Amino acid sequence: MADHLSWGIIGPGRIARAFAGQLPRSRTGRLVAVGSRDPERGAAFAAEFGAARSYGSYQDVLDDPEIDAVYLATPHPIHARWVIRAAEAGKHVLCEKPLAVTWAHAMAAVEAARRHDVFLMEAYMYRCHPQIQAMTELVRDGAIGTVHHIQASFSFATAQDPTGRLFLPELGGGGILDVGGYPVSAARLVAGAALGLPFAEPVSVTGAGHLGDTGVDEWAVATLDFGDGLVAQVAAGVRVTTDDTIRVYGSEGYLEVSTPWIPPADEPGRVTVHRVGQDVREVTTAAVPQYAAEADVVAEHLDARQSPTMSWADSLGNAAALDAWRQAIGLVYPSERTVATVHGRPLARAAGHRMPYGQLPGITKPVSRLVMGVDNQRDLTHATVMFDDFVEQGGNCFDTAWLYGDGSMERLLGEWVASHGVRDEVVIIGKGAHTPHCDPESLHRQLGESLERLRTDHVDLYLMHRDNLAIPVGEFVDAMEEERAAGRVRAYGVSNWTLDRVEQAAEYAERNGRAGFAALSNHFSLAEAYAVPWEGCVHVTDAVSRDWLRTHDLPLLPWSSQARGFFTGRAHPDDRSDPELVRCYYSESNFARLARAEELAASLSVPATAVALAYVLHQPFPTFALIGPRTLAETHGSLRALDVQLTPEQVSWLENG
Repeated sequence: MADHLSWGIIGPGRIARAFAGQLPRSRTGRLVAVGSRDPERGAAFAAEFGAARSYGSYQDVLDDPEIDAVYLATPHPIHARWVIRAAEAGKHVLCEKPLAVTWAHAMAAVEAARRHDVFLMEAYMYRCHPQIQAMTELVRDGAIGTVHHIQASFSFATAQDPTGRLFLPELGGGGILDVGGYPVSAARLVAGAALGLPFAEPVSVTGAGHLGDTGVDEWAVATLDFGDGLVAQVAAGVRVTTDDTIRVYGSEGYLEVSTPWIPPADEPGRVTVHRVGQDVREVTTAAVPQYAAEADVVAEHLDARQSPTMSWADSLGNAAALDAWRQAIGLVYPSERTVATVHGRPLARAAGHRMPYGQLPGITKPVSRLVMGVDNQRDLTHATVMFDDFVEQGGNCFDTAWLYGDGSMERLLGEWVASHGVRDEVVIIGKGAHTPHCDPESLHRQLGESLERLRTDHVDLYLMHRDNLAIPVGEFVDAMEEERAAGRVRAYGVSNWTLDRVEQAAEYAERNGRAGFAALSNHFSLAEAYAVPWEGCVHVTDAVSRDWLRTHDLPLLPWSSQARGFFTGRAHPDDRSDPELVRCYYSESNFARLARAEELAASLSVPATAVALAYVLHQPFPTFALIGPRTLAETHGSLRALDVQLTPEQVSWLENG
């Protein structure tokens, strides 16, 4: 806990005035400086609230050595940008809601706080008021029985001009982002309390709403289904006034918080409980200026870098629910249709990145030893955040396929590459001819479609996604050689082919003057596979295959290089909850490998997953490990493998003991 925090304010708007006005009533905070793009406005704000300094730029606030923490109250679309820059400057951050316009940008903000070791909290000030704590305790203690229904709303009829912030799509206008996060976060909080959790995530979000002339939501409602009969109804808007309350209905009665969002600072908080057969009970709490309480929450939890009042996971869950609500009513902001770095700077590799590189036959560019899988990105914003970060960490190789997402994954990658103008810097691995369209004719057709989606005239490496034993290998080699000669691929190879077929293809290529395979992409990891998760897949994890790889020196692009989570800590002989993990990897020898990986990981202060991936990267034959992170934290976890240097003896010990 910090006894004192010196605060800077970035963005002197209406909500910042509320924070600055109550900060003197906190136990720990004092206002030192304010930053505004309008110097006169900033100076006036500083004079009104007693700040020692005002700056004409946000960055100047971050450069002030006296400031410990910043209250970020800029327009929504640049929240994540300035969270990241504040974290880079070593400043703790209290960011006005929403943390970002999208879940993906919120994830980037959280990851910046994690990587730079600073505190971050989304500023839902109502969560800091004791009446909300009392409400959750009543729910958790069963004061109204089993909870079945939650109602929460925050809506107002603004007098703001239609050209103002609330109505501008480019500023993230509309009710859902401005106030909808309050009832959604409250519903998730109550549902969590009912289930004995800090918060709960809905299994589905449905909604309806009215989009105004400017395209933003002027009124919207949503239903959050938490499963097992527990649902919440929420409402938000900027053109309709509602009775802004929280009501929770249970099997034995209901409770209500009548002023949940902005209770008077000098009046007690109140929760009324209506239970069958009992008089109405009013639970009162202390009068608290909640913006001052918010500042003290930051100080209290500073060492932990986040607060359970609104934890990082809670904020990310809220962002995901708001995304789903907007999707349900068809609201997409302009920023979601464009490719741009979250931090607002040009895309570039970070100085001092740790990524190693190798070479693949036929490709002149260096190839990052970690390869980003393009198969799970939700949308363009998510893809941009993930791909940008990968490049900044030194990655330049991307693996996708004609089949993935019915072509949507190739389109996302193509738009990202074209928008950033990085085609000459990145290595694109494409795949086609997946069963049941595994034949030379389909290969040619699918490659053409992939190039169109990728918005390029060639892929650097093209792999057959499957094999078809009914077709002689020579026909496949000739088909891919034809594409290489036409310039539509720089090199070619195969995925999920047996080593016998690979040898036959190599012999055919040598006899007929073909370039031959530049790479093989089969399953390979420290754990031996006894089955494969998808029909038609091939692994090379057995002893005979490992020996073949060591003697043939064919570059391997292994998929599932961390054995589908076997080394994450969830695999245990007595835990059979994941039948696929059991079917593919459970054996005495694999658990011995897991124990050795954990032993070495403990000595190196890294997770066992890092050791398992490092094992793949330290083979005596060339390897380029495919990774499939869905979050930046998962990317960071894979990068930990680059900190592990293994000797040949350690590689052998991990494998054989």
